[in-house]
Amino acid sequence: MIDELLSCVRELGARGLTPATSSNFSVRVGRDEIAITVSGRDKSQLKSEDLMRVDLRGRALDAGLKSSAETALHTQLYRELGEIGCVLHTHSLAQTVASKFFAAVGGIHLRDYELLKGLRGHQTHEEEVVLPVVRNSQDMNEITDAIEAWIKPQPRCPGYLIEGHGIYTWGRDVHEAKRHLDVFEFLLQAELELQRLRGTPVRAL
Repeated sequence: MIDELLSCVRELGARGLTPATSSNFSVRVGRDEIAITVSGRDKSQLKSEDLMRVDLRGRALDAGLKSSAETALHTQLYRELGEIGCVLHTHSLAQTVASKFFAAVGGIHLRDYELLKGLRGHQTHEEEVVLPVVRNSQDMNEITDAIEAWIKPQPRCPGYLIEGHGIYTWGRDVHEAKRHLDVFEFLLQAELELQRLRGTPVRAL
């Protein structure tokens, strides 16, 4: 899956979803190992040497390399959701604005969108998906604690937003993770545009 990840990330960079050296990405390369982007690299030009291996506790398996400060957010997902094979974390304008706008109510209710059927396990536009928004923190433990409380009762939403930051999405492989990212990116743009047009307050959870 390494080549598929590299191709996917370069595409996301070309679309403007990885500004500066932001964003981080990973794939499972063994039962207890993942390959994750090295800190500080330009994701739009990502190469195989820009990835390193870590175990599912975030410990480096390749000497001399430093993974993203957010490695713990990746490894948490691989531990909790054993079927996933890829995690994508991006920073688009829509993701960042929506994360700030909806932070006060803790999430975004997505319903009556045909594109919801692009999310694994969802068969109809009538199903409701709640995309959580968690508070940002320099302490990764605070974020992982917030996700731990959410992910077990609601594993069918393959994503979450971090306030003022961006989105984490995942899937069984790179293609599914990217499909989920594309769905959320479109729907976040749609929700922000509806808010602009309607001028109505957000609905509390």
